[in-house]
Amino acid sequence: MLAKHFEKPVCVWVGLGFPRQINTVVDAYQFLLDWCGNSPEQKAAMRACKAALAGEVDADTARGVLVAFARKKDILVEDETMPPMATKVSPRHL
Repeated sequence: MLAKHFEKPVCVWVGLGFPRQINTVVDAYQFLLDWCGNSPEQKAAMRACKAALAGEVDADTARGVLVAFARKKDILVEDETMPPMATKVSPRHL
């Protein structure tokens, strides 16, 4: 089964400050492939994802390496840094 889910999703900042939720090893691997760069942390996270997909390590081991990569790149969305959801404002209140 390729969709090896993380026990807890990882949320990262992408683009112009938009959060992206990563739920599975495959999501993480695709995110890392799309990431512009070639750092040792990125390579380690990709190796961990490949190992998880091959059944050599569990999904949450790969998650831990992904979290370390995201922290190093300062893109990890920590629970307390997630902005509150915007409330819908009706046009008559503008």
